[in-house]
Amino acid sequence: MAVAAPGQLNLDESPSWGSRSVDCFEKLEQIGEGTYGQVYMARETETQEIVALKKIRMDNEREGFPITAIREIKILKKLHHQNVIQLKEIVTSPGPERDEQGKPIHGNKYKGSIYMVFEYMDHDLTGLADRPGMRFTVPQIKCYMKQLLTGLHYCHINQVLHRDIKGSNLLIDNEGNLKLADFGLARSFSNDHNGNLTNRVITLWYRPPELLLGSTKYGPAVDMWSVGCIFAELLNGKPILPGKNEPEQLSKIFDVCGTPDESNWPGVTKMPWYNNFKPPRQLKRRVKEYFKHFDRLALDLLEKMLTLDPAQHKMHLMQSISGLIPYHVILKACQSMNLHTSSRPRKNANKCVKPMKLRRGKRHNILNHMAVCLQFNKQDSPILKSDQASR
Repeated sequence: MAVAAPGQLNLDESPSWGSRSVDCFEKLEQIGEGTYGQVYMARETETQEIVALKKIRMDNEREGFPITAIREIKILKKLHHQNVIQLKEIVTSPGPERDEQGKPIHGNKYKGSIYMVFEYMDHDLTGLADRPGMRFTVPQIKCYMKQLLTGLHYCHINQVLHRDIKGSNLLIDNEGNLKLADFGLARSFSNDHNGNLTNRVITLWYRPPELLLGSTKYGPAVDMWSVGCIFAELLNGKPILPGKNEPEQLSKIFDVCGTPDESNWPGVTKMPWYNNFKPPRQLKRRVKEYFKHFDRLALDLLEKMLTLDPAQHKMHLMQSISGLIPYHVILKACQSMNLHTSSRPRKNANKCVKPMKLRRGKRHNILNHMAVCLQFNKQDSPILKSDQASR
């Protein structure tokens, strides 16, 4: 890669990145908003391709281009996988964007805006799960979990931690293809684990106990804990560890997984905040008791995923998930699934400014997921080897 000139940001060796204007896209509706900025559904005016535009928040001009955005762009440019969202390009607005009254948006009087252009996905997992009466079937759960683990395995062997696995960051199209998205908290890691990383990552309900106990040296096991929470949530129909704050989150984890000590988690007593948060009495592990209504194989898998000791996380999950349901049942189960409507599944979606007539009223057909389910359940899936994906 060519070295950037002083004061310039070298996002890509290709000169095309960042050279196009956001005016090449027609914004159709806002589909998300957060600390990172806004996300819009948009149409490329020349090709008519539907994309997602993620506006990079740059309110604090003194800090320059956000380091989190630089990190996200750098990581996404090296990840190319069918289960990882594709960053297509970077576009800019040449001057300050203005509202209908002609005033600069967000007080940015002088500078333009920068957008990340992603492939568009129809849904997110949380949006699908929150629909009234929606309950995922075992074939669907198996299909989504295998894609999630395949994409995450790819990230880990490329030495990238996602650090924010949750339902709203798992995007799904109308054919049932799942992709990991929102790499704003992602970070590259080294196999020696000597560097200190922040423990203020991962949404609270999916945050592993080692981070809650103050660890700053961690690896892919933190993502695997989040995956276990997602897995249980899909089977359970609701989040399994909905803590309101960090002490309550740890309390809920200990209530289900038992009290950590040197026998089940060597080194835990040396954690920075262990003495502050250890339970006043010894609690036994009750994962199988709490989720006794789960299928036996699913429950055995969940036991491995919600192990307190990160070093004991078993990474043979792809193989285990393939046993959740026999292959010959997949087709029959998918054929019996019902349709459900899909106007807009994303959370925080505002009313469409310019409705897309072709998409409005389109039905999200779970039958479409049959091909994806069969694809993932007939092929030999790679095993998540511990020497590749664990610290």
